[in-house]
Amino acid sequence: MTSDRSSSPARPDLPGPRSPATPYRMTVTTALTHSDAVALADQRIGAWLKQEGCAEPPPVSPAPDDPDGPAERLRLGGRILLDRDGGPLRSGPAPDIPDGALPPGPATGRYTRRRLRSPAPHGTHQLTLTVATDTGGPTWVRLEAEYQASGTGVRTPSKVPVPEIARSLLPLLDASDGPVPVHNGPRVITAAEVDALIDELCDPGRRLPTVVASVPANLDLDEWLAGTVRPLCHQLPGLATLYVLDPSARTEFNVALEYHSVYGGAVRTYLPEVDPASRYDGARHPVMPRRRIEEDLRRAAGLIAREPRRLAAELPLPAPLAAVPVLRVPPVSRRADLAAGQQADADLAHEHQQDSSDEQARADELERVRHSLRHSRRREHLLRTESEEQYATLRHVSAQVRVLAGRFCPGSTSGQAQAKGPSADGPGRLAGQAHAEEDGAPGSFAEVIDRLTEFPLLTFTGDQKAALALDGLGTCAGWARLTWEGLTALQEYAVAAVRGEAGGDFKQWCEHTPDGCHHFPPRKAVRGESQTVFSHTKWKRERMLPVPECVDSSRRAFMGAHLRIGGGRTAPRLHYLDDCSGSGRIYVGYIGLHLTNTRTN
Repeated sequence: MTSDRSSSPARPDLPGPRSPATPYRMTVTTALTHSDAVALADQRIGAWLKQEGCAEPPPVSPAPDDPDGPAERLRLGGRILLDRDGGPLRSGPAPDIPDGALPPGPATGRYTRRRLRSPAPHGTHQLTLTVATDTGGPTWVRLEAEYQASGTGVRTPSKVPVPEIARSLLPLLDASDGPVPVHNGPRVITAAEVDALIDELCDPGRRLPTVVASVPANLDLDEWLAGTVRPLCHQLPGLATLYVLDPSARTEFNVALEYHSVYGGAVRTYLPEVDPASRYDGARHPVMPRRRIEEDLRRAAGLIAREPRRLAAELPLPAPLAAVPVLRVPPVSRRADLAAGQQADADLAHEHQQDSSDEQARADELERVRHSLRHSRRREHLLRTESEEQYATLRHVSAQVRVLAGRFCPGSTSGQAQAKGPSADGPGRLAGQAHAEEDGAPGSFAEVIDRLTEFPLLTFTGDQKAALALDGLGTCAGWARLTWEGLTALQEYAVAAVRGEAGGDFKQWCEHTPDGCHHFPPRKAVRGESQTVFSHTKWKRERMLPVPECVDSSRRAFMGAHLRIGGGRTAPRLHYLDDCSGSGRIYVGYIGLHLTNTRTN
């Protein structure tokens, strides 16, 4: 039911993540009638049951006024449960669910549902297939595959693999996302089809992400498609639409979408609501470079599937599917073979029999949360775009002010600092504060920490105490200024990197800083620690710094890349992890005095 030949089986006896496995959710439309779609679904379920050694379930017994027949539970082969129900859609609307999530007035459509439950190591596989149709609208098909662990102390798989039934249903249904076909594998785009692809990306009705792959200039398209792109997209059927740009299409595509380009063997995931005219919108659509793909193709495939899975879980349901009532677990049908396990069936039915109104209330609440989350994400994107545009304008105006001030009163900053004379803080600190005040950079690490939100693509995950302790040292203003310059450069690099336009890592960015961007000294940008540090258990542990679970399930990652803040054996360092090609962010795990190495001992 949820088998995937390329996935390793779960090993509950080994240490590992114990969070629930990420489910698989596919939502598509088909031009088939409701009854034809249901017939195809029943056919594929029957074929899967035969593979499992079970007899096909008996046909549904429709009533004159109910073509789906009564709700029933069948036990098949002594170990697989099949629930079947159907009927009219709920009349709506549901309270507080916006955007017409439920059809108003009396119900005008119907639904049919099949749910399969089969045993798995230390848990249960559950697959639910729902077909819903509203009068005058398309036929919606939703497939959900979940792994339900039997306890809390066992290891679970990180995600449920793509069910084989999904791969077989997509071509039979001629599935689509609005007007766009949804295929199992990537389709090659030629120059003549670029305009249609751009229209698809910008279509406000698009629900699924679109994954677009480019081909390296020195490789044959068919070779790259078969050896790299198809394995990379193996986890995406039903979750995204997939394309590969041939060389002629790549040029036209990138000219038309200068802020959302993809080239050089990179693969880009375009989320819904692309704004091709916005430079800042490009940061929303993650890019995976060729280097990351070729380093570990299997891991890259998992990373590529992460955003489509998140989107599938968060998107509100289409109105017909939102109007499907929750499944009320029926008792086991006597048409099934009850020679063995009658008491077990009765216990299981009793265990899952819940009050339908309470369960429906929870389902409606979940749908309200989905709508609220979608609205909040849209609002966040709008505000972030406005903030970045205002920040760019501010930087431009500040640069003009500095140039004009320098022409009007050259050398005024140093003169003011000298006029004040020595103080308890020393002339170096006063000069640093004056310089910081002039261009808006923080004069202390307390202010650096307080203003980190000005960098939308940087996330500070470390302990603030190490950074704040630097304010007690005599040269902190200069250090704070240099740290701010480094963070500013990292932010500008991250904006380019998520668009696939950085041209390399951060050190290369510093060596070839684009015009108009902040320059950070390349000699102060270090790619990684020495082999001595990496192989020293204690020193390496100091550099295992916090990251979100989406980056590493252990919530720790080695941050060898760092910025030198000042000189000397104990001068501060800023350690970071560049995950622009994964989560689309840079994680700053440490700002503080130099961590332990051979020179600090």
